[in-house]
Amino acid sequence: MSAEQACAFEKITPKNLPKFEALASGHRACQGCAEMLAMRLVFKAVGPDVIVVSATGCMEVVTTPYPQTAWEVPWLHTAFENASAVASGVEAARKAMFDKGRLKNNETKIVAIGGDGGTADIGFQSLSGALERGHNFTYVCFDNEAYMNTGIQRSSATPEGAWTTTTPLGEMAKNGKEGHKKDLAAIVAAHKIPYVATATPAGHIDLMNKVRRAVNTPGPAFIHVLSPCPTGWRMPTQYAVKVAKMAVDTRVFPLYEVIDGKYVLSRQAKKAKPIEEYLKMQGRFKHLKQQEIDFLQASVDQRFAELNWLAGKED
Repeated sequence: MSAEQACAFEKITPKNLPKFEALASGHRACQGCAEMLAMRLVFKAVGPDVIVVSATGCMEVVTTPYPQTAWEVPWLHTAFENASAVASGVEAARKAMFDKGRLKNNETKIVAIGGDGGTADIGFQSLSGALERGHNFTYVCFDNEAYMNTGIQRSSATPEGAWTTTTPLGEMAKNGKEGHKKDLAAIVAAHKIPYVATATPAGHIDLMNKVRRAVNTPGPAFIHVLSPCPTGWRMPTQYAVKVAKMAVDTRVFPLYEVIDGKYVLSRQAKKAKPIEEYLKMQGRFKHLKQQEIDFLQASVDQRFAELNWLAGKED
């Protein structure tokens, strides 16, 4: 079955939202954490028949303070760098057990999760290897655009111009982080895997349906989820979902799928809002001058035009 054929699975709508919760309410995430919201939505879509492999990061720390756990499903903690390698091992072991008749079925979903640090940086080598080998699992990157768990240090997924504790403002780095945000979804798509998608918790139905398609697609699948962090992004706790929506409305984080190599844009506003409306909601960008904002706007416009071209559309 291809990723395109996986579309035939039952779609999630507001009328049939899954009631399943993979996490108990006793987790210790920060107030207003969009990453925790996104993770709950992901596993609502996956369902109870799942094995979760979790890289070190915010979600590991807040859900499993020893000797407690908030997880209601099988969950494995790995080091920062090897969630994909461990998920590959779980998948291969289950396949071998099924082939030898020690498992009655091999339908259990395997989902690896990590932040942008554990995915785009430290864990990218094992992720790339697992994708190239074609292991049957889904990887979900919860991208809050910095190493939030260890003190808001920049990652390769930190956007250009953003303040972090390692891109402070001043004479040496007066404009925040230098260089573009790594285009992680495009890099993963270059591995020619069956399914890649971007999503945010602001579009909860869109997110859950992309996850459902991913886990029902044979072979590796990847979901890149923008997960605003009120603490690291310097914004009020109630803004996380609003900021996630604004990231889409300004095309800072466009939503799309790559299905069997074909780019498909998710529903887009006919006219994008200016990037300044997104930036002004966050304290990490408050130092930017108009010239710098205009440069970022041009970069966003160019990237969206490229996506339109890949999808065979015109802006």
